[in-house]
Amino acid sequence: MMVDQHCKLCHAPVRIYTHAKLGRFYLCTGCEFIFKDRAFFLSEDEERQSYRRHNNSIEDPRYVAFFYKFLDDAVFPYIGTGRQGFDFGSGPEPVLATLLEQNHGFQMNIYDIFYAPDKVYQGKKYDLITATEVVEHLGDPLHYFKRFAGLLKPDGVLAVMTLFHHNGISHFNNWHYMRDRTHVSFYTPKTMRHIAEQSGLKVVHTDGIRYTTFMLDD
Repeated sequence: MMVDQHCKLCHAPVRIYTHAKLGRFYLCTGCEFIFKDRAFFLSEDEERQSYRRHNNSIEDPRYVAFFYKFLDDAVFPYIGTGRQGFDFGSGPEPVLATLLEQNHGFQMNIYDIFYAPDKVYQGKKYDLITATEVVEHLGDPLHYFKRFAGLLKPDGVLAVMTLFHHNGISHFNNWHYMRDRTHVSFYTPKTMRHIAEQSGLKVVHTDGIRYTTFMLDD
């Protein structure tokens, strides 16, 4: 049903969906953004405890391969000669930043709200910004995409990984990705194009599944 609520990205009307265990979600009829009602967000302590259960390591070849699939598809075909990088939401072990430094000559900065909270990115510009399995955790994604745009060099690349939903209640209801209680924002390629337009960015690539590559709009 329609409700007296509008999309926080494009202001189009939304439909409401309520999950018995996970709470209320709003499904945008315009840009296809899905977002959880803030009343059902985890507390900061609950979110931190959830992340502590993650066990992602550079010693895990499957996890490394997971990142290289992303790099080969969404990063390496688009990055120029610069090598200043920033990994936003680097997690407890900054595997992606380590791979880029050790194997590809990048000088990487990292930021994570829990594990690397120093705002080392302030006053800097980057050739590459990565955000992998991060933007689904952001309650105000447009704010962050605008910040990313402000941190890019003129020919810089922003590469984002987040699994796209299929824009339907049936799929969403049975989707494992929405069952992670730390996930509050869900996207499609259409959503990403709208975010780009609002952030001074342009989409230069998407695989239609989970990867989006942006550059500054001319």
